[in-house]
Amino acid sequence: MAHSIKRIRTLALVGQSGAGKTTLAEALLAKAGAIPASGSVERGTTVCDYTPLEKQLQHSLKLALASFEFQDHRVHLLDTPGYPDFLGHALPAFAAVETAAIVINAQNGIEMMTGRLLTWAAKRGLDRLIVVNKIDAENVDLEPLLDQIQQAFGKECLPLNLPAGNRSKVSDCFFAPSGEADFSSVEEAHRKLVDQVVEVDEKLMEKYLEKGEVSPEELHEPLERALREGHLIPVVFTSAKTGAGIAELLDVIVQLLPNPTEGNPPSYVVTKAGNGQGTDLQPIPDPSKHALAHVFKIEIDPYIGRLAVFRVHQGRITPGSQLYIGEGRKPIKAGHLYMLRGKTQLEVHEAIPGDICAIAKIDDIQFDHILHDSAEDAHVHAKPLELPMPVFGLAVQPKKRGDEQKVSDVLHKILAEDPCFRIEHNSQANETVMRGLGEMHLKAVLEKMSSQYKLDLDTRPPSIPYRETIAARAEGHSRHKKQTGGAGQFGEVFLKVEPLPRGKGFEFVDSVKGGAIPNQFIPSVEKGVRAVLDSGYLAGYPLQDVRVTVYDGKSHPVDSKDVAFQSAGRKAFLDALAKARPIVLEPIVNVEITAPEDRMGDIAGELSGHRGQIKGSDAPRPGLVQIKATAPLSELEHFPARLKSLTAGHGSYSLEFSHYEPAPPQLQQKLVAAHKPQASAED
Repeated sequence: MAHSIKRIRTLALVGQSGAGKTTLAEALLAKAGAIPASGSVERGTTVCDYTPLEKQLQHSLKLALASFEFQDHRVHLLDTPGYPDFLGHALPAFAAVETAAIVINAQNGIEMMTGRLLTWAAKRGLDRLIVVNKIDAENVDLEPLLDQIQQAFGKECLPLNLPAGNRSKVSDCFFAPSGEADFSSVEEAHRKLVDQVVEVDEKLMEKYLEKGEVSPEELHEPLERALREGHLIPVVFTSAKTGAGIAELLDVIVQLLPNPTEGNPPSYVVTKAGNGQGTDLQPIPDPSKHALAHVFKIEIDPYIGRLAVFRVHQGRITPGSQLYIGEGRKPIKAGHLYMLRGKTQLEVHEAIPGDICAIAKIDDIQFDHILHDSAEDAHVHAKPLELPMPVFGLAVQPKKRGDEQKVSDVLHKILAEDPCFRIEHNSQANETVMRGLGEMHLKAVLEKMSSQYKLDLDTRPPSIPYRETIAARAEGHSRHKKQTGGAGQFGEVFLKVEPLPRGKGFEFVDSVKGGAIPNQFIPSVEKGVRAVLDSGYLAGYPLQDVRVTVYDGKSHPVDSKDVAFQSAGRKAFLDALAKARPIVLEPIVNVEITAPEDRMGDIAGELSGHRGQIKGSDAPRPGLVQIKATAPLSELEHFPARLKSLTAGHGSYSLEFSHYEPAPPQLQQKLVAAHKPQASAED
């Protein structure tokens, strides 16, 4: 249908797993007439959880779209997974919407992800809406829950409606306040809403104080401003199961939530060629401008191919539009344009600012790309999302010999879909490591590879990236002399080594005087030295934080060659290392843990028992504690499972590399002993 920007609404359903987001999406779709009846997560019949793995596990694994039309409005609804392990599929939704609807399970109250998602939404400048779902569940006390929400997130969290009729329906507190409520007063709730909204408009506040009332029409503009500024965070009550509050939520979506001209505009960055710095650019939601759209989701289907999902922020895109991809200079043809409703692709004839659409089978489009129709916009980029760093790792290899290339191809397809998935290749250990946000994240990847791509992998913990260095100064010497039937080889090197401060890497210094080693052979000496850096000396790990100074040597006018000085440099370096007290370094990471306050003692004990050091703690909000610590990476192999056990699944953590420091003597001895058989075999 032909539509206008002011009749477009975009919102993402986010929240802790189990809050009922997918069921809520079903109820909204059914009430709007987009589907004949609500599907069931348990029966695997929902619009948004449509992959075989989601149906099997009965929870969302990825971001899904469910666009529909209601009362001459186009609503783009995004359903997101709620487990912390799948934040890479949830947070990109914030780049595509004006409103984040944080769904709270009335049975469980405020959970770990609730506050985190509200904070992320605020950082992106999104309007926020709190949906209290499952109000009909047993043993639910909604009045204290509303108090907890206001205590945790501020007095600006005010109800737009209140449960009534023993939670079988809700009473409106904003549009036409009337009726009874199971707790509190509809009139009192209305007064608090108006008091909060008029605070952003001095003239309206004066009128309100003088006359005691203002009309809903007068409240619309200041309400939009209050939402944009976070001065009002509406709270609505629903039961996706019984339908209570669903019709009212649809009314809130189309009548109160911002359209693309009212929400806070996203920021792009314009960079100059060869310069990572740039200036901010805010797209204008105007169809007559040149097109700018942001790709926030990539999905690769074995049968359909690549599907690129994007939000239009400026201009107009139609089937057949010539578009540039990022900094690419060759345009592509958009082809068919689709609006998505789960796995169903509904062909549309245009996409204007605010629309969320998809194009298929264009392999060059990647996550976070900007699509545009002007070569002048080649250096426009989306401001990056603050995504958590994947630190949980598994080393993988195919069970079936000959599948190595297939495994690589599939891993790169998953990499294209998931911005919080990483692939690393450790050449020293000759292992491929995949990294994600947690055990469940990587387990889902393995199950997808098995079920969708028919690939089974062997897994094991990845090798720890230890390093080696020296603890003392020393000198080394080597003479390489080789005489065969023909021309010989000769090179002699004197050098010294000394430790550098942590993190300084490697330095090679040439202080040879008088041409003792001809200038053309100095690079050969350095090449021989660097050959040792990669293979290590003590336990087979790369060397770092070492300065090597070559200060003397000898050459032969006929027999001196590149290979001779490479060999002499290598052996002289090894000679010096043997005298320089070589040691093994282990990686230390910063650990930040958020958990229930009453679990702090257990977590501190767990960290201390694994050589961790508590650096401080904070209370981000009542009932929670945030612990900052450092710990050796080698001690954190099973930490996710231990944290989950200690906090009953309510703890979260993040890891970030900090520095290297000497490993304990016992660990060093173990690593050296493990390397000796391998080194002997190589010799």
